[in-house]
Amino acid sequence: MIMRSDEILSYAELCKLRISLLSAFSAGMGFLLSAHRTSSGMLSVALGVFLLACGACALNQFQERDLDARMKRTLGRPVPSGRIKPASALCFALSLISLGCLILLLTGGTVVMFLGLIAVIWYNGVYTFLKRKTAFAAVPGSLTGSVPPAIGWVLGGGALTDHRLATICFFFFMWQAPHFWLLLMGHGEEYEKAGLPSLAVLFSRPQLRRVIFIWTSAAAISVLFIPMGGVVQNYLTGISLFTASVWLIFRGVRVLRAGDGDDCFLLAFRGINVFVFVIMLLLSMDNLIGGFTL
Repeated sequence: MIMRSDEILSYAELCKLRISLLSAFSAGMGFLLSAHRTSSGMLSVALGVFLLACGACALNQFQERDLDARMKRTLGRPVPSGRIKPASALCFALSLISLGCLILLLTGGTVVMFLGLIAVIWYNGVYTFLKRKTAFAAVPGSLTGSVPPAIGWVLGGGALTDHRLATICFFFFMWQAPHFWLLLMGHGEEYEKAGLPSLAVLFSRPQLRRVIFIWTSAAAISVLFIPMGGVVQNYLTGISLFTASVWLIFRGVRVLRAGDGDDCFLLAFRGINVFVFVIMLLLSMDNLIGGFTL
């Protein structure tokens, strides 16, 4: 059976391609930082993680189809809008997860595959459950983002206990909470109407801005542990990482000073996403180019 173009686009929407590509990129970066070279293994781990992330995102949309139907921002998603049946979304998600696990198993063995499974279980089991119970679900949920670079690192020959990997994973953990909370600032009322716990109920807007600023600053500072941990080879990369961190802190100051009608929350949301991409790009280029050591 040949699928129509609109059906293909609907299934692609289930996968949240930008998030999935970011996960794949971070896995490839983890491989590069560990192996210090490019190879087919890097592409394989990126593909495996990409499929796992696509499957996890699709499964999440199946799990939260009732919540998505209550929010204007998510009402048009494939499942609540009726473009894809729930059973079809579930089969699609499980197929992607299975294929991703198979690729990781064949490429890196059982340890790499189990790391991928742990990420899926944590995201679709723990985080998705906690999201309905506590406004702080983003904090434990952020652990999911630290797994893809660890998968790449192990496949590249590195050890899970390596302190250098810890600095990388810590950064990926730290940036995700403000990423979610900045999105919340623009759609908090929808979360509340859908019955989800919201930080906007627990904190006033000024208090929430301070929480976001503190966590954003912590995410910026966490980047500096990476060169301190011995991951970076080129001193210019270290300077670039420091500059990017200062830039993000200044973006956080704008959030701190913003008024309720200010559009800086959306700009800050985009900024922190650009920030994590720039950090991954700098670290990848550092290992590809090398140069003057720190």
